[in-house]
Amino acid sequence: MISKSTITIAALLLMGPSAGKAQTGTAAEPVAYTGGEICNPRLHDGGFRYAIGTENIQVMRANRTHPQWQDGFGWTYNHAPNLTYWHGRFYLEYLSNPKDEQQPPGHTLYVTSTDGRHWGKPQVAFPEYKAPKGVGFPKGYYGYIMHQRMGFYTAPNGKLLIVGFYGHSYNPFKEGGIGRVVREVKNDGTLGEIYFIRYSSHTSWNESNTSYPFYTRSKDKAFKAACDALLHDRLKTLQWIDEDRGLDGFYTLKDSINTVQATSYFHRKDGKVVALWKWSYAALSGDEGASWSTPVRCPSLIMAGGKEWGQRTRDGRYAICYNPIETQPYRYPLIAITSDDGIRFDSMCVVHGEVPPRRFMGENKDFGPCYVRGITEGESQPDDSNMWLTYSVNKEDIWVSRVPLPVRTTWSGPVNDDFSDVAPNAAVPNWNIYRSVWCPIWVNEEHQLCLADSDRYDYARAIRVFQTTKNAAVSIRMTVDTENNEPLEIDLTDRHGTRAVCLQLLHGSVTYNGNVVGNYTLGQSFLLNFEYKEGMLSLGGNSYEALHAVNDVERLSIRTGRYRDKPDRNTPNQKAMPPLEGCDDPVAPAIYRIEEVKVR
Repeated sequence: MISKSTITIAALLLMGPSAGKAQTGTAAEPVAYTGGEICNPRLHDGGFRYAIGTENIQVMRANRTHPQWQDGFGWTYNHAPNLTYWHGRFYLEYLSNPKDEQQPPGHTLYVTSTDGRHWGKPQVAFPEYKAPKGVGFPKGYYGYIMHQRMGFYTAPNGKLLIVGFYGHSYNPFKEGGIGRVVREVKNDGTLGEIYFIRYSSHTSWNESNTSYPFYTRSKDKAFKAACDALLHDRLKTLQWIDEDRGLDGFYTLKDSINTVQATSYFHRKDGKVVALWKWSYAALSGDEGASWSTPVRCPSLIMAGGKEWGQRTRDGRYAICYNPIETQPYRYPLIAITSDDGIRFDSMCVVHGEVPPRRFMGENKDFGPCYVRGITEGESQPDDSNMWLTYSVNKEDIWVSRVPLPVRTTWSGPVNDDFSDVAPNAAVPNWNIYRSVWCPIWVNEEHQLCLADSDRYDYARAIRVFQTTKNAAVSIRMTVDTENNEPLEIDLTDRHGTRAVCLQLLHGSVTYNGNVVGNYTLGQSFLLNFEYKEGMLSLGGNSYEALHAVNDVERLSIRTGRYRDKPDRNTPNQKAMPPLEGCDDPVAPAIYRIEEVKVR
């Protein structure tokens, strides 16, 4: 159900600027969403249009039974990833606990990629904390975990630092925090020694009662210079504020409400810095972070406890990414809104609209893609025209998204794709790709778009947006190589994802709404032609009523599994249950090869 507050805000937006008192762009409302669209909470993608050409890539799939297929540990709470790019390589860090949020033990891992699309095996960045002999737990705590709001820093001298925060169980903030640690990332991707770079100002931790030396003990002058530069960078260190509120005056932001969390920031076109936080909070600085306006909630940004990410994109525009829903345990979809000036944002669109089943129960493991982060302003950027994002799904698996720039949501002209100009294993232009570790999508040596599926609880999905039309003729030449117990589903949808057509391919038959409408032979190429016109499907000389009559259509979806709408807003988030049966073992793969797709 859409909340009353959501409807009220939407009404204010439609009424225009005079409906509210705050002047957009000022300290009273640093940024605003002016598009007017609101999320449909019944749909995993919220009913929004898609950011055309976005590729969702699973970096790490949790596996408790076969930890060697994951990161060697088999822990199933994986969350809070951070991303950067340095010396031709992507670096991604994430925190990990055995089962539950903020319950020990905990550590931080990192993983690298040369192209952002194919990732290596995670390695430990910050191990489980081992306290010095004789150091006990403060009252109310019983173990140590990792926590991090910031992951990487490229210093003026070129050094790359990876950072994290050690804290105590359940509450690593304030009195529960120990301090922030740092390591150097070497040119070959290995890491230097661990040092503390700042202790919590709420407690009495210091070099005498912690496990690692203070960074000033290092004999590497360049490393110490990099740490000094980080400590003096007001914008970068503002990302630390909710882990240590700075009783010593370390932060220039005067957060009287003591509530801002998970800082991201960017420079607007007018030069002012916008800081964004959870729960729609924002503030402005006109002096590079030396002072800040009082954090305020931006009423047009509807969100809950998931992170909010903002940045200036490579095309000179701006984007803010978040989960546009107020219901805390359900964090989907992941969307982007865009802007020309960094003040007024519109064109809300889907970055990641899939919510697979959560395979492992765990405390506070919210459903959906959340805690999004990109490459922080001032860090190196890959030599491409994409926006790169990272996030967790169900606080279980780690993902990245490659969003082509400029962000587009509509297509003009016909579609005539044969993939002949796509190199093997390269990104597929103009297609929205959702691919997990066990459901890969790739272009093969014969320039065919291949979808495979070995996951009993997820699927591969490829979406092609085409020009909005009332009548669409679709032609797909393809081959079904192998099958399992799940059908291949081919949907034709409107802009909100309502399915006008859903064809199922399984065991040699093409079915529509329970009717066999065609046949195919495994291993043999065949042509599938169908047309949607005036609420009717035409296929093989016969006509059928649309699954749902829609005014127009604009998306072709090819999916290696059945349509899903669970979990939904009524799915219990904390109900104890065992792992999903067989979730740690792949099934026999289904493999499909698509030679060409035409939409007229």
